[in-house]
Amino acid sequence: MAADKDNTANISLIVDFRPRLRKLIEIEFVLDHLNFLDNDNKDLIRTKARKESNLKAVDLLIDTIIRIRPLPKGWFREFVDALSAGGCKHAATYVEDSPPCPALEAENDNCVRLIELLSPSLLGMKTTDVCWDCFSKGILTMEDREIVSTECQNRGNMGGARELLRRIVRFPPGWFSTFLKALQVTEHKDLYKELTGESPGDNLIVIECWNYIGEGEGACKACSNEGQMCNEIRSAISFIRLPQVPHSVKFPEKLFPPKAVIVLRDYQMDVARPALEGKNIIICLPTGSGKTRVAVYITKEHLDSRRKEGRPGKVVVLVNKVPLVEQHYSTEFWKFLKNKYKVERVSGDSQLKISFTDIVQKNDIVICTAQLLENYLERAHSGDDDGIKLSDLSLIVIDECHHTQKGGVYNHIMIRYLKQKHKNAKLKKEQKDTVAIPQILGLTASPGVGGAKKIDKAEEHILRICANLDAYKIMTGNLGENKKEPHKRIATAEERKEDPFGDVLKGVMNAIHIHAELNPTCDLGTQNYEQWVVQKEQNAAKEENQKVRVCAEHLRQYNEALYLGKTIRMWDAFSFLDKYFDEELKKKVAPEDEEAIIKTDTERFLFTLFKDSKVKLQELAKLPQYENNSLAKLRTKILHEFTSREKARGIIFTKTRRSAIALAQWVQENSKFEEVGVKACHVIGGGGQSVVKPMTAAEQRDVLNKFQNAEINLLIATTVAEEGLDIAACNFVIRYELVTNEIAMIQARGRGRAEDSSYTLVAGEGSGVAERESVNEYREKMMSKAIDKVKKLDQEEYEKRIKEFQIQAIMEERVRTTKKKQKGMKKESPSKVKFSCRSCNKPVCSGEDVEIIENMHRVNVTPQFKELFIQRENTSLVKRLLDYETNGFIACKDCGQRWGSMMLYRGIECPCLHVKNFLVTYDEKRKNVNKWSELGIQLPAFDYAEHARSVAESSEDEESM
Repeated sequence: MAADKDNTANISLIVDFRPRLRKLIEIEFVLDHLNFLDNDNKDLIRTKARKESNLKAVDLLIDTIIRIRPLPKGWFREFVDALSAGGCKHAATYVEDSPPCPALEAENDNCVRLIELLSPSLLGMKTTDVCWDCFSKGILTMEDREIVSTECQNRGNMGGARELLRRIVRFPPGWFSTFLKALQVTEHKDLYKELTGESPGDNLIVIECWNYIGEGEGACKACSNEGQMCNEIRSAISFIRLPQVPHSVKFPEKLFPPKAVIVLRDYQMDVARPALEGKNIIICLPTGSGKTRVAVYITKEHLDSRRKEGRPGKVVVLVNKVPLVEQHYSTEFWKFLKNKYKVERVSGDSQLKISFTDIVQKNDIVICTAQLLENYLERAHSGDDDGIKLSDLSLIVIDECHHTQKGGVYNHIMIRYLKQKHKNAKLKKEQKDTVAIPQILGLTASPGVGGAKKIDKAEEHILRICANLDAYKIMTGNLGENKKEPHKRIATAEERKEDPFGDVLKGVMNAIHIHAELNPTCDLGTQNYEQWVVQKEQNAAKEENQKVRVCAEHLRQYNEALYLGKTIRMWDAFSFLDKYFDEELKKKVAPEDEEAIIKTDTERFLFTLFKDSKVKLQELAKLPQYENNSLAKLRTKILHEFTSREKARGIIFTKTRRSAIALAQWVQENSKFEEVGVKACHVIGGGGQSVVKPMTAAEQRDVLNKFQNAEINLLIATTVAEEGLDIAACNFVIRYELVTNEIAMIQARGRGRAEDSSYTLVAGEGSGVAERESVNEYREKMMSKAIDKVKKLDQEEYEKRIKEFQIQAIMEERVRTTKKKQKGMKKESPSKVKFSCRSCNKPVCSGEDVEIIENMHRVNVTPQFKELFIQRENTSLVKRLLDYETNGFIACKDCGQRWGSMMLYRGIECPCLHVKNFLVTYDEKRKNVNKWSELGIQLPAFDYAEHARSVAESSEDEESM
């Protein structure tokens, strides 16, 4: 009986610590030392490790131990010894019920996370040298060393480094400091510095405990070891940079500052109350009034209350932009909750290459992009084990929740929620068990009016957002003396009396109109003209009218130059056109040993037209008297801000990426700005839709960090910086020739968070910008009135209207889903699709020739296709992604039209097609297609093995010749 009790207790320990053991046990080595398992079970476990993963194999091992009856005498001692002998000593400490203290465990987890986060840099280490030093210091076993060495030989240095990192983190606490010493000994100063923030040999004082009292006395308050410092925490060192001090100097009793405390103002506590009672709410507070801080407080109280009740708590914070993930993590949630809860952040741009499901399971709070959660919710819905269910979460915080509308990813997530809520109501009536759904907390500064012109429609818009978020109430607060409103003014610039530069451009455009027999219906240089010319180009492509199609393409570039000349400098407009024509001419020059690319009469006409105008445009672009007056107004405003304030810091919002870059160059090249201390830089979006090279998330972070640290004091940004980003307190905001909607106006104005801040709209006379701003101000007032009307509704009436909108949303989603399924079922044969060159209409290939790689890249590797294109190097684009890389593009051999890029996929050259560069004939009808998803065809997956074999055979044939 005693043996049975011991077995039950020991198995219970293994089950309790299963999550830890899964990460710490290396199955192959441990199995060699387990004699109480028969060979059949061992073979099954080894097969699981080989075919699936080590994690799945550990699960099978634990399940097998639990299942065996009766267990042989001494099995537990043998299991512990096997873990130790197999290099899994840290796992053995858990099984023996002597895990590290909570403080040490958390510290060790942080070290593991740090290694995972910095693994891209660490993979560049001299693996063999580091491996031998780690082995000599005892954080790698002999088997580990041999496996790492084998990986280096078979898969190269990076493969070996990856294996080394995977193995050292399984050792007991203390491995991190030993690994740092190994890096120091093997002369990896850069990696050492990246991990510690300091260089080897710098004078560092090692702090082993959060509540250090003094040298050699007192207790470690984190783990209650009386009379001595916690030895384990001494191993899991944290480096704090302090000046050198003599031994005689005693440190103060509390060396570390007290942990961050969340203090809410009265208006913040008022809006939080319903959420603290577990209700779904929308918090609507102005930008800069602490919405996120309220969300942090609600999150803490939510997790605290669930912990007291003995219920699990799991919070996911959703954002709609990648930079916001890091911002919310570092400045809010991690800062205030790190001492009590595990906080992690992850996005599609993150370098944490572990399963999102694992991240959610291992942490209490996860900050992520909404699309990432939606992807994993869809996985679970499709039956994938690696998915996430809404029932796994207890609270979802939705930042910028006004985006919870039709078609948005927030709404996809909330539709799932609403469906389950209504299913639960039905289950409850049937007296069946319901499925848990999380609490919802929405945050916004401006829900907007959805284009409404009357108050009742604005009220309906607010109610729909409340319905989509299943909000019990929308909460607004009276900020009183805490309210910060920037001083607002509109600076109107007189229209230019003369614009000879623009007149030359319009003359060129009119010559093209005559040549192509086009009659524009709107003013040149406007957005309406842009839309008109795009439509002409698309129609001409379908009609195979190359004359009109090429002319329309050129007209679009001249129209962009006109806009730049009106809003930025004439020189920026000229440089843009000059670069465009230089690139177009390069397309018409064939690579060496290729036939010359033919120019059509229309192309010769267009090139000659620009050549004849180039000198005149260049001369005019240098004359300052013809610069636009809006730029002069902007110059005056910037100089005023930097001369009238002790420390000026501001943001200029502009319409396009190209104008943001051009404005930044204008400021940087102007000596007057330098004299008054202006340090400018641009920040633009990361999407790839624009022809202007986007900014990566890392580049955006770098610029914003420099702005926070005052290395930059003038930020010139597109709308990427309008919403959500917590940019350091600005004391002036300028919107330059830019007006969108009332939400964007409120968001942009809210960037001015400092005392005595200003908000200025710089607009050209007759541009309509000032008038649209007035409309937005009217809509803002309408929004406030609509919110007040919604708040005053009787709760029963409010809930009735909310329910109607929710049922409508669910029904609309069902219709969309049905249509999508029907569309998927109707996918036609690829043979029905033909592709021809968009420029010269030469037939290129059939849909049957196209294959798809990783459900993403459409490639044509047929020998026939290879004869139709030329390959050029694209020096501006060099990407290294997973198993493929691209650094060149492919173009039509006859006309030079770009068709796509050349990929190197696992050693095979694969021409990758960009569908927008082709004219698509579908069922004998010509179509303009911008995305592959618009084509209702099912393309076959790329057969790597087959193509690899063909490449190998052709190489052998060439060698034998």
